[in-house]
Amino acid sequence: MTWYSLSPPEVLKRLKTNIQGLTQEEAQKRLVQYGENKLEEKKPVTPWQIFFNQFKSVLIAILLIASIASFAIGEVTDAFTILAIVILNAILGFTQEFKAEKALEALKKMLALKAKVIRAGVPVSIDTRFIVPGDIVVLEIGEKVPADLYLLKVESLQIDESVLTGESVPVSKETGVLPQGTSLAEQKNMAFT
Repeated sequence: MTWYSLSPPEVLKRLKTNIQGLTQEEAQKRLVQYGENKLEEKKPVTPWQIFFNQFKSVLIAILLIASIASFAIGEVTDAFTILAIVILNAILGFTQEFKAEKALEALKKMLALKAKVIRAGVPVSIDTRFIVPGDIVVLEIGEKVPADLYLLKVESLQIDESVLTGESVPVSKETGVLPQGTSLAEQKNMAFT
């Protein structure tokens, strides 16, 4: 759907909502119907995967080959020394990577983003995961855009869209209907996550 080419009343009609926002019951129904507002997360890496990933380096492969060669020519001490270095390297690498994964998970939990939406005419703060199609979202200065949005009303709004468009300066946003085929960078009546 090319939302940018619709007028605000058309958008509200298609989303079966109004400027008073959805009722809590309707928002709950839509949450069940559409699911949470979040990006697909990659499958978490298991501790075993982290450990075995330590052996995927070319240098480690060379050291393992050197260890096997040392065994083959009877240099058992050298072979065990090289093997010990490889195992110690794997343990240290595993420890660092495992701690980093846990720290990243903890940081994600701490940074649960909130957004202000209008529900039954009342502004409420909700976790961004619970934004559903038809919610009226209120953006405030300094906030991240919590979902892809059609802008119904703006006052001096500028958004950093450098990830999407490559533009290094914030993009000014405005309301209104845009022609079909308008490029993503020119969709001034839309805000993207």
